[in-house]
Amino acid sequence: MDDLRRIDLNLLLTLHALLSEQHVSRAALRLHRSQPAVSHALAQLRQLFADPLLVRRGGRLQLSARAEALREPLQQALQQLDGLLGSPGFEPGKARRTFRLAMSDYGARVALPALMRLLRREAPGIDVLVSQGSREAMLGQLIDGEADLALGVFPELPGEMAQQVLFEESFVCLADRASLPPRGGLGLSQWLARPHVLVAVRAGIDNEIDLALDALGERRRIALTLPHWGVAQGLVAGTDLVLTVARRSLAGARLDPALRQFPPPLAIAPFAFAQAWHPRRDGDAGHRWLRAQIAALCVNESTTGC
Repeated sequence: MDDLRRIDLNLLLTLHALLSEQHVSRAALRLHRSQPAVSHALAQLRQLFADPLLVRRGGRLQLSARAEALREPLQQALQQLDGLLGSPGFEPGKARRTFRLAMSDYGARVALPALMRLLRREAPGIDVLVSQGSREAMLGQLIDGEADLALGVFPELPGEMAQQVLFEESFVCLADRASLPPRGGLGLSQWLARPHVLVAVRAGIDNEIDLALDALGERRRIALTLPHWGVAQGLVAGTDLVLTVARRSLAGARLDPALRQFPPPLAIAPFAFAQAWHPRRDGDAGHRWLRAQIAALCVNESTTGC
């Protein structure tokens, strides 16, 4: 107890953030403190423990052996203190806060309508700020603390991140009815002979459709690449263009009668749509509530939202 009297217990919270983030700026963001204040606290901690704790190697900070040994007991100690003080729960009906969500155009289409209806009904004081970006950009926002939660497809998630799969998605093709056979869709050779529309934040062979083609040694001609789903089907009508998209992109949409859906003429692996977050948010009761609501909305695959 004598040693505890010498310590400002806030330093232990700062130490926990620094050991978790291994980055002064991100620790400051996590603690809602300025970077100079966290740098000053790190200097105090180094003096207190007679150890550098964070050592710069190869342009980044890494934990010293002493810091590595402190991680688990510090985590346990803080959890016990948190339980002792009785952290307040989350009351959605009384909450006043903003959640920052990162998602693609597809994610916004399938998840936001049902989520916003729920929030307006059960948590009207909660606001939502949505940003859009590539998979890499969304994960970067989570790591840097610029987003609370990301909804998307994350086949290669960094080890420090957490995710929950919400549903598995498949693909469907869309083309002008007049350009198709009277019945059915297109064979692979016919499909490859047509120009295609690609809905993607950026061009490249990083989507499931072109990965499937690449496995067959085939390529399609992308006549148009655009980042927004909203105008895609309107661009297909009256042309020979083919649009291959995630099936839920069409759920609840009023399909142009000039268009017809048909299955892709090749096997395209389904993808898992997930919500991802940084574990620093696990102690946030409001964040846990939001994740639970999104997961519940996506349980019933027949709904137009999720």
